[in-house]
Amino acid sequence: MKFISVAIDGPVGAGKSTAARECAKRLGFVYCDTGALYRAVGLYCVRNGIDPKNPSGCTERIKVEISLIDGVQHVFLNGEDVSEDIRLPEISMAASAVSAAAEVRKALLGIQRDIAANNNVVMDGRDIGTVVLPNADVKVFLTAKPEIRAKRRYDELVKKGVETTFEEVLRDLNERDYNDSHRAEAPLKQAEDAVLADTSELDFEQSVELICRIVNNVRERRNVL
Repeated sequence: MKFISVAIDGPVGAGKSTAARECAKRLGFVYCDTGALYRAVGLYCVRNGIDPKNPSGCTERIKVEISLIDGVQHVFLNGEDVSEDIRLPEISMAASAVSAAAEVRKALLGIQRDIAANNNVVMDGRDIGTVVLPNADVKVFLTAKPEIRAKRRYDELVKKGVETTFEEVLRDLNERDYNDSHRAEAPLKQAEDAVLADTSELDFEQSVELICRIVNNVRERRNVL
């Protein structure tokens, strides 16, 4: 059986995870947030006093798993459900740092490809269409203006009760954008055959509809049903 893979890449705060999750639900596909895997490694480093910029050897001591519980993705670190802990602001920066390490990317690559090999999947991250799933049936590069992405991220954190400011969020976002696009290992960039989707002027529903429309158009054109 030929499974369908949808790769959604883009910078932090573009709304990849929420839009991809809803798109997967509407398509009846499995959703995989690959950024959560790197966040789990970042969390391990923070908890254990390991420099996220030099996580050498840490992948040998951890086991990261993704499970769907009642249709919702949960991330487990050495058997512990860390789905909430990995969303803290300080873990975001740690995740960005560990994602630059070739050792970490190699360790997590197999997990991501196994999910796509055995499911119809919508997978989002930074290098899905370029490295993880270079032969994905559908590729989307989702983005928006930095200030708009920062505002969305700020509102999300405030809603969760996290104390921060818009300025702090924007500063972290710009730093992560630079780090993600300039790292030597699998930098963030749009795949040559990806569709560019700018959601700066779109609300959540419009963003989801746009992605689903792109997916369905490509499926119809390639007769991938």
